[in-house]
Amino acid sequence: MSLRVMSCDLILVLDAPSPAAVRPALKSLSGTVRWAKVGLEMYTACGPDCVREIADLGFNVFLDLKLHDIPNTVAKAVESAARLPIKMLTLHTGGGREMMEWAVKAQRQHAPELLLLGVTVLTSMGEKDLNEVGVATAPAQQVVRLGQLASEAGLRGLVCSPHEIAPLRAVLPPEVRLVTPGIRPRTASLDDQTRVMTPAEAAQAGANFIVVGRPIFKAPDPVAAARAILAELS
Repeated sequence: MSLRVMSCDLILVLDAPSPAAVRPALKSLSGTVRWAKVGLEMYTACGPDCVREIADLGFNVFLDLKLHDIPNTVAKAVESAARLPIKMLTLHTGGGREMMEWAVKAQRQHAPELLLLGVTVLTSMGEKDLNEVGVATAPAQQVVRLGQLASEAGLRGLVCSPHEIAPLRAVLPPEVRLVTPGIRPRTASLDDQTRVMTPAEAAQAGANFIVVGRPIFKAPDPVAAARAILAELS
């Protein structure tokens, strides 16, 4: 068994307007799944209280806000987020080197253990979308370019599609953590995902975390679905 497979963990996506909407499933999954992702939908509706509530249920919280603003504003946002019980926080690498360096400085000062994750190219964007915003390159090339910039700026983690793991691993320091959405067990529906990998494939490619939501929440037995995914990773 490779070390990469052994080091991969599961993050549960909470695509819901509030913790109350998924509370029964969360209570049943607590103790099986260690990580939960709070995104813009829930955070906008409930604010910091939802983060505290999820943490109180025993989960490590991944706060996915994709911060993107001038350097000082992002640094202050990181400082504010550092007061919350979170373990991961996202920002957009497209904000540039200086913005990321300010964010890293704030993180190191206020939350040394917090893992800042850089988002490179959104998984919803293709080459045509990039061209329309003035980026004349393929998504994979842009992901590598921004990933290298993020690493140079001090970020210790990136969010990427599973199909971008290999090119990133080829150029990044091995300690950079890779978090990958677009994961589907072989028996699960693809829903609106197109470029997917199974949990085992993503782990073998070098992912440190996989992000899964609907295949667990929509399963007849969410706990069994989560355990099956974790079994693939181990």
